[in-house]
Amino acid sequence: MIPSASPASSVRTGLYVLVVLTVGAYLPSPLLPGYQHDFGFNDLTTTLIYATFALVSAPALVLLGPVTDVVGPRSVLRASLVAGAVASLCFALASGPLWLVAGRAAQGIALGAATGAAGVLISENSRRGAFLASTAFVAGTAAGPIAGGVLAQHAPAPYVLPYLLHLALLGYAWLRVSALTAPRVENRGSRAASAGVLDARLLSGVVRLGLPVGVRRVFWFSAASGFSAWTAVGLFLSLIPVLLDRAGNTDLAVSGCVVGSVLICSVAAQPLVSRLGAVRAQGHGLVALFASLVLLALTSGGSMVVTAIAAVAAGIGHGLAYGGAAGAVESAAPAGRRGAITGALYLAFYLGAGCPAIAVGLITLGYPLETAMSWVTAVAAAFVLLTAVFGKSLAPVNATRHHQRNASGRIGSHFTSAERGGGRRPGPRPRRERGDGAARPVLRRRPPRTGAGGRAGAGGAAPEQRRHRPGGAPADGARRGGVAGRAGASGDPTEPAGA
Repeated sequence: MIPSASPASSVRTGLYVLVVLTVGAYLPSPLLPGYQHDFGFNDLTTTLIYATFALVSAPALVLLGPVTDVVGPRSVLRASLVAGAVASLCFALASGPLWLVAGRAAQGIALGAATGAAGVLISENSRRGAFLASTAFVAGTAAGPIAGGVLAQHAPAPYVLPYLLHLALLGYAWLRVSALTAPRVENRGSRAASAGVLDARLLSGVVRLGLPVGVRRVFWFSAASGFSAWTAVGLFLSLIPVLLDRAGNTDLAVSGCVVGSVLICSVAAQPLVSRLGAVRAQGHGLVALFASLVLLALTSGGSMVVTAIAAVAAGIGHGLAYGGAAGAVESAAPAGRRGAITGALYLAFYLGAGCPAIAVGLITLGYPLETAMSWVTAVAAAFVLLTAVFGKSLAPVNATRHHQRNASGRIGSHFTSAERGGGRRPGPRPRRERGDGAARPVLRRRPPRTGAGGRAGAGGAAPEQRRHRPGGAPADGARRGGVAGRAGASGDPTEPAGA
């Protein structure tokens, strides 16, 4: 059934396209050992095949992103689906490593074009565009290796059937995209940036990016932590299936599930970012990433149990560091520069996903793959440690901007008067703002009455206690509301009104 073009259907279409294209991009991960055995290429070629996707996706974001603003998301999504179909055909018909490289390049073009267009489509029809789009992206990345491994292990034609099924999913995606309404050509770039999906159009501003002074430390810390997060994920997706295969773990379904568990744990950990705060979440994520990389450096995928533990730790660390990095930069960047700064951040993510895998491949020209993996993961762990040390200097700044406990025991966001746009509001502060320890006005004590009632304070008419302004005009504080009534515009509760 062809869906309608309602806003809810448009959101579902954008999410579906993101999931299907990311599934296709990571279907080959558990199949790389089989391709290496069948075609006889070396470890460097293996890493280059994987990294081609990341290295092509970043330029695709820059070059194809502005097209969405001209022709609208529907046309761009159609083109990305065609590129995704070409990629699946290259893998299904592959007879050598060049077919695999061509397929990975087509996958990079497809996903690079679709992320910006799908982000625009989702953000224009949902207020939760950022969360939905990022979740779809990571969920598809997790489902790809799991589906590829299970189908390759338990279904016939393991190197053909997964891609034929993917072509069927792309065909349904084409029907959904074709049902979208004709686009209204307008400036959608800033809305795509707010969607949290890689804002392709604004990545072109990376070359001329000038970070505001107040954003630089947050940006560089977030870029480093996000780079580290995607480094761990990239190493798992590109090399762990090969290492597990050489260690005797030849079950492709298990290998795919180990790799997919990284992204599953990432999705599960991302909701914790809002509770911990962006900077604190990155700190916790870096600790988990460090533990994962140390385990990989010690074992190089030789133990299935240790690798599975490292995968869980890497997934948790990725979810916290990646989600925290995106949230910190989005919050710190000024509105007029948010798109370009966010785009530069995601470029760091893509480089983290591809460059360390290439480094491993280059080292394998002179050393075994296990040695190269240990060296690169050890260097990555040291980089994570340095990033965590740098991030600790941001913690005090973050603490002053987020939920602090005031004197009355209530939790509330704290901002300085400059951040609020000026001082506090005119007039007296309520008692809950002053806190229990705030100074209270000293009231005059009434003298004892000596009237007909006998003891002081019993019977008779007590004389009114009045206060006089400097000009001589009396003002009865008690009749005008007690402490709040006597406080003037200056906000001092001990100062008479009008003084």
